[in-house]
Parts: sequence; C-alpha cells; structure tokens
Amino acid sequence: MLRHYLFLPFMALAIGLAATSAHAASEPKDPAKRTAWGLYLTASEAYEMKQERGNAVLFVDVREPVEIMFTGYTDVIDVNVPYLLVNPAKWNANKPVFAMEPNPDFTSGIAKALADRGLDATTPVILMCRSGGTRGAPSAIALESLGLEQVYVVVDGFEGSAVKDHPNGPWRLKNGWKNSGLPWSYKLNPDKIHTRPE
Repeated sequence: MLRHYLFLPFMALAIGLAATSAHAASEPKDPAKRTAWGLYLTASEAYEMKQERGNAVLFVDVREPVEIMFTGYTDVIDVNVPYLLVNPAKWNANKPVFAMEPNPDFTSGIAKALADRGLDATTPVILMCRSGGTRGAPSAIALESLGLEQVYVVVDGFEGSAVKDHPNGPWRLKNGWKNSGLPWSYKLNPDKIHTRPE
C-alpha cells in the first residue's frame, strides 16, 4: 500500500509535464523572436488552450485593425490591441507602404483588457500577429513592465509562413491560424476590434 502513495507524486508530475508539453511550440531559432518568458505556441496550440481554459486566458490579436479587415479575423480572440498602428501621414522609406508606428496605448490596452475581465498578472496571455515574426516577440517584450507571469507568442501567427517558391510569388500558405483549419472569416466583431478615438 505504501508503494501506491509513493507512486502518486510521480504520476502527478508526469501528468503535469504532459499537460505543459501539449502547449509548447519550439523556441524560435531567431533570437529576435524570443521572449523572457520563453513561452511559444502554434496557432493550433493557442486554439486548444483557449478552448480548454476559456475565460481564464486572455487571447489578443496584436495586428492593425485595417490589416485584420483585409486578411481575416477569428472571433476566438478576446480582444484586438494593436502593437503597431498605420500612420497614413508617414511613408516607410524601406518599403513602398505607409509607416507603422508603436501604439502608445498598447501596454495600457492589455492591462485594461485584463482588468475588464477580472483577470490579473497570473493570467496566461496569448499574443498573435500576422506571422509570428516582427510583432510577436516585440509585443510580448513591451508587456514586461506589467509583471505578467505567462505571456505566450503564437509562432506561426494568423496567416502563417510564406511559401517563397510559389509560382505566383510568396503566398502565406503554410501553417498559421488560417491554414490550420481553425475558425476564421472576414466578418469582424466590432465589440472586440480596436477603434481609434474620433
């Protein structure tokens, strides 16, 4: 009988490790895509975590709202708090597009989203951008001042990775939310999408 009691802690540890590994995408090779938390999910893993934990997780789309309008949206997110916003008065010198600048209300927007839901710094926060690249880790790093305990980055983002050798040019047809059979559409939920004050 004593052997059973000694076995129980080891069984609980094994179950805990299995549950943790179910939500652990590989750490990105690029140091610029890593965070202090070291917590990464694929889009499918983010969906599973949100389904399992529901309102005990804050799932944030950090993309620019106009970008979401044209590339697609999932109502599985809790809120859209853009990390970068388009500045139509400024041109990006490196690309033929408008400049994107940091949202000055990003950190306070995340803090408000947590507070509005009665959540705190112990709440897991999932951040999803377009491809998991240039906004994923930087948006997480911007939240370090909030003292959050668990910030996850979706490494393949909403649209996924580009297939560079596609005959029509690089298309985002690999991994990501849209390519994983997860729910999405072009219909936005105005209660969740970031709006600029008039």
